[in-house]
Amino acid sequence: MNKKYSKINKGIRNGLFSAITWGADTALVGIVITSISNISFYKAIFLAPFITAFLHDLFSVIWVTIYLFLRRELKNSITKLKLKNTKEIILGGLLGGPVGMTCYLLSINYIGPSYTACITALYPAFGALLAKVILKERLNKKVWIGILLSLIGIVFLSDFIRFKDMDILGYIFATVCLVAWGSEAVLCSLGTRGEGLDTDTALFVRQLTSAIVYGFLIIPIIGGLDLTITSLLKPEVLIIIFISLLGTSSYLFYYSSIKKIGPSKAMGINITYFLWAVIIDAVILNSNISVKVIISGCMILLGSYLIAKD
Repeated sequence: MNKKYSKINKGIRNGLFSAITWGADTALVGIVITSISNISFYKAIFLAPFITAFLHDLFSVIWVTIYLFLRRELKNSITKLKLKNTKEIILGGLLGGPVGMTCYLLSINYIGPSYTACITALYPAFGALLAKVILKERLNKKVWIGILLSLIGIVFLSDFIRFKDMDILGYIFATVCLVAWGSEAVLCSLGTRGEGLDTDTALFVRQLTSAIVYGFLIIPIIGGLDLTITSLLKPEVLIIIFISLLGTSSYLFYYSSIKKIGPSKAMGINITYFLWAVIIDAVILNSNISVKVIISGCMILLGSYLIAKD
């Protein structure tokens, strides 16, 4: 019994650490997008989020590789790439990276990190529903109340949508992101069931998949190679390297939490990144956070807590 509770406590603790590091990632990434956009405004305003996402995951692959090497698990992880359940992690990597992360950054580009964090905070609700269907997780009344409360929070926030400008795109991208991230958590749980594929290897596969799709497909198609090279030569690339370290740490904790306490609860704890993102955004970027954003965010947070609570 003590071993069981130790596993649960570690899962909760890892979920919280994941939230803190991802909140910092969310706030700081806005600085990078703005910096890249200043290189060539009309072209970069579209390309910057894609390039930032690619560099974020590319450097994250490097960090994970270093992490596995230092733990003497790199060779073993490469061997495990042949396992059958790797395909779930690859699909999760596509959704969490090229789809989810790109939409996440595009949303930040249009409506800022605080609004983006608030909307994408609904992903545990979608993930819980998906886990019920695919993983057969039982959802009690508290979970349904949490989902309803989260939806009310989103509706309450919707007054901020300004239909006369491009901000509506930010809300659309944020919605796509929450669907992708909710799906990724369930796929991660499927892929790491049993002892075959560990969470560190799963993250290596996830980030590698994302970086390859960005580098060899998305970036060339949108004509972003020149701007990517230019960005790598700018001093701001050091910020991206640091942010990717935060993101890598967040995912290591997150995947471990999913493994130990299940996707629904891990997502519910991880979603506290919203509060950290808002706090860091206000302190570092000196952003003005309205009372309405705070209220709607707390409603979403409470809903997510009910989803995760056992």
